[in-house]
Amino acid sequence: MKTISLSNGVRRWWILLVVAVVAAVAGFCIYRLHGIFGSHHSTAAGGGISDQTEPFNPKHITLEVFGDPGAVATINYVDINVQPQQVVNASLPWSLTMVTTQPGAFSNLVAQGNSDSLGCRILVDGVVKDERIVNEVNAYTFCLVKSG
Repeated sequence: MKTISLSNGVRRWWILLVVAVVAAVAGFCIYRLHGIFGSHHSTAAGGGISDQTEPFNPKHITLEVFGDPGAVATINYVDINVQPQQVVNASLPWSLTMVTTQPGAFSNLVAQGNSDSLGCRILVDGVVKDERIVNEVNAYTFCLVKSG
């Protein structure tokens, strides 16, 4: 009859035993260290920073077209949403104020009038950013602010 000794079993399976002991010790260490690094705190959505921002420091963008009293002009401009707009036969002086909370605003203003003098101006928070005055027959002028 063949006898199996304990030492023969250990010699055959020692690598498997070492791997099992190392895995058990590593698992126990991870279990013990799990709470130290704050992983037990809930990180549910919506508990922290709000997705809605309050309007802050709004910019007031004013578009102005001016010329001889009683003159009229066709005015094209780009609004706050960067959509082209047109005003036909607007009496001069003409102005439009838009308010935005965006960090930068693009403003473009084009006008052609029936008088010999026509000017345009773009103001951001009361500061003139661009101004042009033209003295020609059926004057045509434009103003542009790339980052107001």
